[in-house]
Amino acid sequence: MAATANSKLQVRIRAATADDMGAMIPVVNAAFGFETFLEGPRTDPKRMSEMMATGEFLVAQDDSGRVVASVYTEVRGERGYFGMLAVEPSRQGTGLGRVLIEAAENHCRRRGCRWMDIIVLNLRSELLPFYRKLGYAEARTEEFRPARPLKDGVECFSIILSKAL
Repeated sequence: MAATANSKLQVRIRAATADDMGAMIPVVNAAFGFETFLEGPRTDPKRMSEMMATGEFLVAQDDSGRVVASVYTEVRGERGYFGMLAVEPSRQGTGLGRVLIEAAENHCRRRGCRWMDIIVLNLRSELLPFYRKLGYAEARTEEFRPARPLKDGVECFSIILSKAL
């Protein structure tokens, strides 16, 4: 699967391979670097390998072939899931995140998914209006089960957003 996004963005979107991890990890960690409520980096080779064993990442490459964004996708029966949407900080605000979300939705739709889910942390409330504009609605809340520890004194829960595909 390879797709070319809006020519203004000049990126090519494709399924990631294990060989892409070295390029993806710094992009993900830079994109999530402002999450000061969690300890440590957002991802590392071990965590990314575990995710790749369960689902698939899509990457966006610029015209020089450099990975500038990525998104994780997972098929869960008729439900698709996307997460760890990461856009290189210098490219944030250009529409690239929206392009990757559309690619993730199409990726899951082609695999028989009828709905798409994402988990947003209540501490990231600025994301809710963005996802609402894309057709997502709050479905429920859950206990947050972090892959890395929360900083002392921080309380957090997960908000599950869903959209019919």
